[in-house]
Amino acid sequence: MFGIPGKQAVTLTPAAAAQVARLMARDGAAGLRIGVKKGGCAGMEYTMEYVREIDPMDELVEQDGARVMIAPMAQMFLFGTEIDYEVSLLESAFRFRNPNVTEACGCGESIKFGDAEQQSDA
Repeated sequence: MFGIPGKQAVTLTPAAAAQVARLMARDGAAGLRIGVKKGGCAGMEYTMEYVREIDPMDELVEQDGARVMIAPMAQMFLFGTEIDYEVSLLESAFRFRNPNVTEACGCGESIKFGDAEQQSDA
């Protein structure tokens, strides 16, 4: 919907693409839908869910066997985002490197985007 011709809305690192493809195959999912919702101490949170059907309004990104759909209301907030999958001694998790985020809380679960006035000035 808000796409730039020839440019994907989000990109996946090889680790993220492999994990999404692995989970799609395990769960028989059509792909991973990502979005944003109000919540958390910084004001917004990412949402992620594996879905069985692709919504025609979703922005579809396919990379290395992985399929990610961006919910319509989240598309403007996620353009330019790189999704990674990191594994450490204590946890494994998807990480979003989003250039649109202006603040994040200390726990890393909640984010804030610039005001519409600030974004239009950029």
